[in-house]
Amino acid sequence: MRRFWIGVLAMGLVASTYAELKLPALFSDGMVLQRDQRVPVWGWADPGAEVTVSFGGQTLSTTTDSAGKFMVRLERMKASAESRSLNVVSGKETAVVSDVLVGEVWLCSGQSNMAWPVSKAMDFEKEQAEANYPEIRMFKVALKVSQELEKDCSGSWRICTPENVAAFSAVAYFFGRELYEELEVPIGLINSTWGGTRIESWSPMASLEKFPVAMARKAKMDAEAAIFDVTVSEERYVKQMKEWTPKAKAAKEAGTKAPRRPKKQIDPHQSQNYPANLYQAMIHPLIPYGMRGAIWYQGEANAHSLKEAVFYRDLMENMVVQWREDWNSIFPFYAVQLVNFKAPQNQPVQNEGWVVIRESFMQFAEKVPNTGIVVGIDVGDATDIHPKNKQAIGFRLAQQALVKTYGQDGVAEGPLYQSMKKEKGAIVLTFGSIGSGLAAQDGKGLKTFAIAGADQKFVFAEAKIIGDTVVVSSEEIADPEAVRYAWANNPVGCNLANKEGFPASPFRTDDWPLNR
Repeated sequence: MRRFWIGVLAMGLVASTYAELKLPALFSDGMVLQRDQRVPVWGWADPGAEVTVSFGGQTLSTTTDSAGKFMVRLERMKASAESRSLNVVSGKETAVVSDVLVGEVWLCSGQSNMAWPVSKAMDFEKEQAEANYPEIRMFKVALKVSQELEKDCSGSWRICTPENVAAFSAVAYFFGRELYEELEVPIGLINSTWGGTRIESWSPMASLEKFPVAMARKAKMDAEAAIFDVTVSEERYVKQMKEWTPKAKAAKEAGTKAPRRPKKQIDPHQSQNYPANLYQAMIHPLIPYGMRGAIWYQGEANAHSLKEAVFYRDLMENMVVQWREDWNSIFPFYAVQLVNFKAPQNQPVQNEGWVVIRESFMQFAEKVPNTGIVVGIDVGDATDIHPKNKQAIGFRLAQQALVKTYGQDGVAEGPLYQSMKKEKGAIVLTFGSIGSGLAAQDGKGLKTFAIAGADQKFVFAEAKIIGDTVVVSSEEIADPEAVRYAWANNPVGCNLANKEGFPASPFRTDDWPLNR
């Protein structure tokens, strides 16, 4: 009996030592708390332990649940650039988070174009020299996959200085900088990104079960995982590297392009593209951190076919709905439509995934409340999927937020197609979001318009701005039925905009099948 009680006591001591006071990685030095919301503060300690949280004159106490988790909500606070400490006490343990500010917090997520750093953006040296914004902070979520819902992530807050800014997400930084200069409050940016990833990876698994296409992809990866052999994979990789290394060396010496470096195959269940793997490891640990909203730059990985491109609108709505349920808030969500890329347009229309997914973005925004789309059809690069002009994208994202979320006067976007009517052998188009009027972005004649008759065969068209409308026609089409604008991977020269300089989104007036 004596041995029994000694064992029980020892187990209790081990459990007590293990369940030390711990805060999530987000609650670390340099953090920014969301203003004007009841901000949640949470963490872990011994089950049943009393925990006291103090910040900005507020002191709240609670008790941990049976799993050792606690949560309190600070009362709404005004923005403050005063550096203060957040203190959490449980028993003899104290956790202190220093240099805490209160302002506006945004989640910035997606694939490589959101992850792309300031160091690789346009005019980096100039941007770096001017990047002295101590009230702008960025938290980078460390890359991780998981098949389980993770409680915490790895990462830290970095203050915006010339030394730190190089590694910041360029789109997020330029977005945050614009907000800071307009709102004059601290800005917190949570960068949760992974290059080359599909939207399914960022969505909860249960939410994907209603989509047969997503489940078919999961089943395929499950089958591949069932026969995956790590030893065979490692041996194959070693062999490929032995063959590649001398070829790469020879190419470097000759000044020619090196062959692509081999990639090590991994268990599909550990892939960043396995459904829900990134949601579980890189989004779930952030819930329910206080934030104003989210910005999103992704879609390249889902634009490989027409089927995927059309399906994307449903997947994006699904993801946003799920995230909003997680945060119990219909927070604003602003996304970047895919920019111009690949070979320049040489035919009236192209029905390809890269083109059609842009329509999915617009349909998503039309259907889902409190959302907006940034158009970047004028800032892409024919040969680089990662265009350097991230400043324009960040600025346009910020205009969406400043006008639609913060209620500032101004124009948030470019012309949006509304309706058409046939008139004397031409088609007259009307638009919303025209600002102070329609314009050609370069001051020249409108380009990349196409028109078709009932046979659905498009030809390049003449287009003119007349008042607040665009009139489209062609001598080849006597009785036109439909118009498309910038309907190509890279519609070089597309120039319909409003006078505020925001470009129009590519659009079509028809609903004809896209597989022609």
